[in-house]
Amino acid sequence: MELSVNVNYVRTLENRMRADDYGGLRINVVDEETMRPVSNAVVDISYTGEPDNVAWEIRTDSDGATPMLQLAAPPLEYSMEPSDNQPYSQYTVRVAAPGYEDYVVGGAEVFSGVNSFCNARIRGARINQAPDVVIIPANTLYGDYPEKIPEREIQPVNNQGQIVLSQVVIPETIVVHDGSPTDPTAKNYYVGYADYIKNVACSEIYSTWPDETIKANILAIMSFTLNRVYTEFYRNKGYDFTITSSTAYDHKWIYGRNIFDNVSNLVDELFNLYLSKPNVKQPILTQYCDGKRVTCPNWMSQWGSKYLGDQKYSAIEILRYYYGDSMYINTAEQIEGIPSSWPGADLDIGSSGQKVRQIQQQLNLIGEFYNSIPALVADGIYGERTAEAVSRFQKIFDMPVSGIVDFPTWYRISAKYVALSGIAELQ
Repeated sequence: MELSVNVNYVRTLENRMRADDYGGLRINVVDEETMRPVSNAVVDISYTGEPDNVAWEIRTDSDGATPMLQLAAPPLEYSMEPSDNQPYSQYTVRVAAPGYEDYVVGGAEVFSGVNSFCNARIRGARINQAPDVVIIPANTLYGDYPEKIPEREIQPVNNQGQIVLSQVVIPETIVVHDGSPTDPTAKNYYVGYADYIKNVACSEIYSTWPDETIKANILAIMSFTLNRVYTEFYRNKGYDFTITSSTAYDHKWIYGRNIFDNVSNLVDELFNLYLSKPNVKQPILTQYCDGKRVTCPNWMSQWGSKYLGDQKYSAIEILRYYYGDSMYINTAEQIEGIPSSWPGADLDIGSSGQKVRQIQQQLNLIGEFYNSIPALVADGIYGERTAEAVSRFQKIFDMPVSGIVDFPTWYRISAKYVALSGIAELQ
């Protein structure tokens, strides 16, 4: 894998942002139609605002990925307190491959000390087709966005004809209306539930904050989202979507943005949870504000949650500080789109049985798309080769590499298997 570096220009960028601060960015490139990784794609990276000055040029490997590139970022302290200083640098990514339209991401965010990945789905070339361009706007803590319109934290569901789910369900897909509810020009996007939560968390908080703060905010985002799902909030109003990307009504979701590794991993750990109160069946509509430009006495303050995290408050302690001592964490009764539930204990070398066989079968199908995952004999015995396949899966999909099928890995493998199995049937 060759990496070409414009040394003089990179030094200029480093001098602008203090050369001792860096963050990671990896680009994963797949064919939009077949979902197969695209190898040997050319990836150019430049500082946003100066797209003609290419700082790095590299080609993707057999899994369609670049290495984790270390890019200059502003000082860490910029993201630790509210400031007029932008706490992240922004880069423009251009992907080019023979037979495909160019794919451009403008504004990929890089924080000091944090790795992230950008998933580029490139489409086959068409005559006179313009490049597919994604523009990532500012994080809500730094940019200017509408304030949340207050709602009840427990939604009324007694109206005649109101549709409410019988139980809390983790949906396979969230339909995001990319605009205000009444905007007929806004596009609807079909997004995996966990991917939606990761996107919102990366768009609305800083990935440099304490883990417990990030967890508290993730739990608030998930509970809010599942309330919209549970109460069929927008569908009861005649709309054909689950949620919007407007901060006045819901959360900020940004099409095509890069995702921070630590946020992604925490969502994988927590994705089947939500927030409850005694004698309330629906997930709590946990609203919040930044706590600096906008204050919200009855909701969580995002900056306040950061300061509590600095003081070693746990996620639930942070949430109870703002939403009351009766708040507790609940587990969804059902997860859609998953072939089989988590076995309840990690699968590792020496494990055996049907659950191991199932993982082996799923990895074999995923390996038809990602050739670096070794083919397995689905014998139900977790040996060295199975551990190698799991490790390779974890590396490809930006997870901590252990070779062990823990809770996050189980559901990530299952979700990827479900996503690819339908495509495999068509090929």
